[in-house]
Amino acid sequence: MNHRRSVLCAVAAAACLAAPLQGFAQAYPSKLITFVVPFPPGGVTDPVARMVGQKMSESVKQSVIVENKPGASGIIASEFVKRSPPDGYTVLMGFTGSHSVNPSLYSKLPYDPVKDFQPVTVLISTKHVLVVPAESPAKSVADLVELAKKSPKGLTFASQGVGAGGHLLGEMLKAKTGTNLTHVAYKGSAPALQDMLASRVDLFFDAIVTSLPHIKDGKLRALAVASPTRSAALPNVPTMAEAGFPGIEMDQWFGMFVPAGTPAPVVAKLHDELVKAVRSPDVSGKITAQGLDVMTTTPEQFAALMKDETVKLGKVVRDSGAKAD
Repeated sequence: MNHRRSVLCAVAAAACLAAPLQGFAQAYPSKLITFVVPFPPGGVTDPVARMVGQKMSESVKQSVIVENKPGASGIIASEFVKRSPPDGYTVLMGFTGSHSVNPSLYSKLPYDPVKDFQPVTVLISTKHVLVVPAESPAKSVADLVELAKKSPKGLTFASQGVGAGGHLLGEMLKAKTGTNLTHVAYKGSAPALQDMLASRVDLFFDAIVTSLPHIKDGKLRALAVASPTRSAALPNVPTMAEAGFPGIEMDQWFGMFVPAGTPAPVVAKLHDELVKAVRSPDVSGKITAQGLDVMTTTPEQFAALMKDETVKLGKVVRDSGAKAD
C-alpha cells in the first residue's frame, strides 16, 4: 500500500512539473521574437535570417525581427544571446566560427559554446571553392601545387580573416602538400576578392555564393570545391578529393541557438517552425539560387555536428599556430 501511494505521489509530482512547461509551450510564441545575426545587414546570411523570420512570422502569427550585432567572429552576438532570458524569444544565428572555431582561436571566450547554448537546428550551409585569378597558369589543383613548389617564394592565399573558412582550408592545403603558402588575411570576402581579381594574391578558398558571379564572368577560375560533394551551382567543378587531394574540405554551417535552460517544449516548437520556414519552396528556392544549401537537423544532430567540427577544426587552428587575441 505504501509503495502504491509512493508511486502515485511520484506520478502526481511529475505531472505538476510538466504542466507549467506544457502551458509555456502552448503559449509560445506570444510576443515578438528576435533573431540575432552576427553579421552586418546585407551580405549572405542576413537576408536568409530575414526570409526565414518573415516566413515563420506568417505561421506563428507573431512578429520576427532581425537584430544585427556584427564583430569579433560572432563573439558580440553570442555573448548577447547567452545573457538573454532562456524563453525562446531571443535566438542566435551562430555559425562554424562562433561555435566550433573560436574555442581554439581565442584564449578566452566570454561564452561556452556547449554549456551556454541549446542548439535548435542548422538552417543553411555553404561550400567553399578554390579559385585563382583568370591569368593564373594553374588549370587544376595539381598545377597550382606544382606552381607553389617551383616558385622560390611559394604562393600567397587570401582568407576572409584569421580562423575563417578560407584560412583553415588554406592551412589544410599547405599541410597536405608541404608547399610554401603564405596566409594573407582580409576583413571579409569582398576585399579579398578585390585583390584576387587584381592578381595581388594567388589563390583563395571562398564561399561559392560570393565568388560565383566572378567565376561566371570568367574573371576567376574555379579549380575545385572543398566539400565532400560537388556544388549544384558549379556542377562541372570537381571536389578536392576528385582533384586528387582528399581531406581538404569544410562546409560552413549557420544555425539557430537559444540560451541554455530554454524549456524543451519551446525548443521543439521553435525547431519545427524554423525547419518549416526554411524548407518552404519560396524560401528554399531563393537560398539555393544563391549557391547556398538548405540544411536542417534535430537539436541532437546539431550538437553532434558542432562537437565533431570543434575537434577537427580545432586541430587545424592549433597546428597552424593561429591566434586571434
